[in-house]
Amino acid sequence: MGNILQMMLGETSLWLPRVGGVIVVILVFIILANVIKRVITKSAERLKLDRHLTSLFARTSSITLIIFGLVTAFGTLGINVSALVAGLGLTGFALGFALKDTISNLLSGVLILLYRPFEIGSHIKISGYQGIVVSIDLRYTELDADGNKILIPNSKLFTDPITVLK
Repeated sequence: MGNILQMMLGETSLWLPRVGGVIVVILVFIILANVIKRVITKSAERLKLDRHLTSLFARTSSITLIIFGLVTAFGTLGINVSALVAGLGLTGFALGFALKDTISNLLSGVLILLYRPFEIGSHIKISGYQGIVVSIDLRYTELDADGNKILIPNSKLFTDPITVLK
């Protein structure tokens, strides 16, 4: 009985510092993610960037830092993370391939909101559609054409010629 207790205490003394290290690593990355999120939000307010872009950048950076923190925490535990990192890379590739149209619209929306070739209230014409821009989202741009609602994917707006009418 004494040997079993000594063995359990020996195992505990090996794992306790690692678990403490994991908790510290995760907390540091969560705090860092929140700080970066606030910095991005404050900077975007000063630069007067679109709120959709600000939200996207803040969330993406926060999630990336937390994932990086979890991988680091697994490494601190002594788990071989090379297979995990390779799996994340393959998963990212597969998701990117499966969601290529959605990602294309999203990135086009980001670029439209950054470069602002037209703004809300502009009268535009694209691919036979004509109307007043009601909203610009990350995925679609909404036009009002004589009371009709037209949703145009941002990838089309980014690749096709646009006529901005006065």
